[in-house]
Amino acid sequence: MSSTTKTEINVTINGEAREVPPRLTVAALLAHLEIDGRVAIERNRDILPRAQWQETAVCAGDNFEIVHFVGGG
Repeated sequence: MSSTTKTEINVTINGEAREVPPRLTVAALLAHLEIDGRVAIERNRDILPRAQWQETAVCAGDNFEIVHFVGGG
C-alpha cells in the first residue's frame, strides 16, 4: 500500500465519476481535461456563465455537464 496521501477530489463530469486535482478553477478543470473550443457548462444544475469560469472553484462532489457546440449547415 502506498504511503502517499490522496490529493485528488471526486467530481462527476457528464455522468462519469472522475478524480481531479484539488484547488482547480472551472477554467483550469477544462485545461486539465484538455477541453477547448466552444462549450457550455452546467455546475450542480445551474448554468455557469463563461465570465465566472476563472474565479469559480471546483469542489468535491460537484456535478458538471459540459456540452460542446458543433457548427454545421
